Amino acid sequence: MSEINAHRGAIFHFKDDATLQTAAEKYEYFGDGLLIIEDGIVKAVGPADALMGQLPKDVSPVPHGAGLIMPGFLDAHCHAPQPGAIAGYGEELLEWLHGYIFPEEAHFADPAYAEVGNAFFLDELLRNGTTTAAMYSSSHMLATDNLFEQAYARNMRVIAGKTLMDQDAPEGTLDNAQSAYDDSKTLIEKWHGKGRLQYGVTPRFLPACSPEEMRAAVKIKQEFPDVYVQTHLSENIHEVDLVRRLYPESLDYLDAYDQYGILGEKTLFGHCIHLSDREFERMAETGSVACWCPDSNSFLGSGIFDLVRAKRYGVNIALATDLCASTTFSMLEVLCEGYKVTALRAETKLSPFQGFYLVTLGTAKALSLDTAIGNFSPGKEADFIVLDLSATPLLRYRMARAKSLQDTLFVLMMLGNDRVVDKTYLAGRLAMSKS
Repeated sequence: MSEINAHRGAIFHFKDDATLQTAAEKYEYFGDGLLIIEDGIVKAVGPADALMGQLPKDVSPVPHGAGLIMPGFLDAHCHAPQPGAIAGYGEELLEWLHGYIFPEEAHFADPAYAEVGNAFFLDELLRNGTTTAAMYSSSHMLATDNLFEQAYARNMRVIAGKTLMDQDAPEGTLDNAQSAYDDSKTLIEKWHGKGRLQYGVTPRFLPACSPEEMRAAVKIKQEFPDVYVQTHLSENIHEVDLVRRLYPESLDYLDAYDQYGILGEKTLFGHCIHLSDREFERMAETGSVACWCPDSNSFLGSGIFDLVRAKRYGVNIALATDLCASTTFSMLEVLCEGYKVTALRAETKLSPFQGFYLVTLGTAKALSLDTAIGNFSPGKEADFIVLDLSATPLLRYRMARAKSLQDTLFVLMMLGNDRVVDKTYLAGRLAMSKS
């Protein structure tokens, strides 16, 4: 017998045909809306007075008062083993990895340590309203297996993979080409497609992977073509210089990856800051995804992603924290940083409609997940959040003066954080509640 439930309150989402450029015209907003869910799947959404008659007599909608209901947030690039090293002072990328990140990730060789760390990471995502994420595990088989196990237990939609790296890092974080292949294959066969889990083959980045390690990653992708690939690209100018020395025959950083044949619609490149026009053009040509991490890019002083140029070339763009170079789990705070860094370029500023499109349906499209999540179209999985627009005194004071939906969304972008997320639902079931 079907399980039907409903939620009533203000509802906001983007329609299927929205794009980053047209987001301001492609949303739906219902001041008194109703979201009807059947067996974890959206059945209907619209004005409450028009849909109440569709509910069985014994079903009363859950009231959300002045809360704003919207699809759960997506994070296209983050690192599950890094929260213990968040807010490491003063270094750029390569020094930061060796000084803070690699030592913390080495602890995930201990299954007990990994279990605690993975639970914290996933629960913090939910507490911040992130219902889907593409994440790197550590380089350890058991830690990655546990990450999938815990995501499965929470019924989260997750893309994850064991980080592959066999050079230029401490011994406790390295694998080798054979274990990279064997462990990835074992994890794919166990977890890929189970529940709402998907696998991402995860070579960390070229400086940490020998050619043999990269070829192992390519072999896995060839054997399991529907899995994702996730890695880093052109985050830091010193990293770019290092790749130029490692691959002198390549046209540029992206071309070094291209020679391995890993570009494509399910290939997620973190950062993409220092790209040439040729690289943007090639990314668009192959459907590869640029994961924009504005908070992380600012924290490490890496640079500013050229959103305007990426859009001009038609690159698939997803939004991400890059935890834990980012200093927050909150996609609302990432939107705030995104607005600030686009304002610095003077060509354009990230609008609230563009921002909320990116953090929901836009990133779902970029990750090839928009048939399953990203908005409230009937037939999609009912992952959603309820935002408290009066979560802080300042927010409550400012919201009382909001003159439009755009104003309300922009205030959320600028002042929102983890305190704003009151409830998080996964497939229609309550996964986190603060009230």
